[in-house]
Amino acid sequence: MNIDFSNKTIIITGATRGIGKQIADDLFNLNAKIIITGTKEIFDQKDYSKDLKRVQYFKSDFTKKEDLENFIKEINKIDNIYGLVNNAGINILNSIDNILFDDWMNMLSVNLTAPLMLMNAVSNKMLQSKTGRIINISSIFGKISKEKRGAYSATKAGLHGMTQGVSNDLAKYNILVNSISPGFIKTDLTKKNLSNSQINDLENLIPQKRLGDVKEVSKLAIFLLSEFNTYITGQNIIIDGGFTNV
Repeated sequence: MNIDFSNKTIIITGATRGIGKQIADDLFNLNAKIIITGTKEIFDQKDYSKDLKRVQYFKSDFTKKEDLENFIKEINKIDNIYGLVNNAGINILNSIDNILFDDWMNMLSVNLTAPLMLMNAVSNKMLQSKTGRIINISSIFGKISKEKRGAYSATKAGLHGMTQGVSNDLAKYNILVNSISPGFIKTDLTKKNLSNSQINDLENLIPQKRLGDVKEVSKLAIFLLSEFNTYITGQNIIIDGGFTNV
């Protein structure tokens, strides 16, 4: 199976670290032109130095309405867009008795409003070419939940509902829309937030007895974005080593 994204422009939000960074790297190495966002002021371009013409970076904090609007203005200048990966997301932990309204609104802005508005913007481009692929990165916490994750779970469950609805709007135009729900993935943020003993305890709860790797999530995303995916749409694909089955 030879996947090649030559002459295809794909947007990946939240692509300066973790899952988003891996997807962006893999797409770049498969010859895509990538448009990426992040909240970093300065973007390190060394990973893309072999062909900087295929990379555009926009500093965008989607908790800020003006940042989202400005990024959409940039999208509107582009003639053809083949793919979109809505990866940017935030998770602010708090129990329902302590949740702050501003935290709730920020999670809604990043996890739901931004994906909706970006799908609106790119779908108008994709309709012209009668083809396209959209992936929304959700979470297993859109299906299950834990304490202090009520608000976050609501946004991720909502993202999958949005995926289903939008997929029905676009399927007849060969624009396929799916969501991916990762479980516990080994990222720099995971290592920062959890001790080695906590990670070991978590691994023992996962049937495969290990955390997932960002490359495993990216491989799934690459397939769904590729032209080898011709009939999968409106689905939420969980990639969690079996965690949500136990």
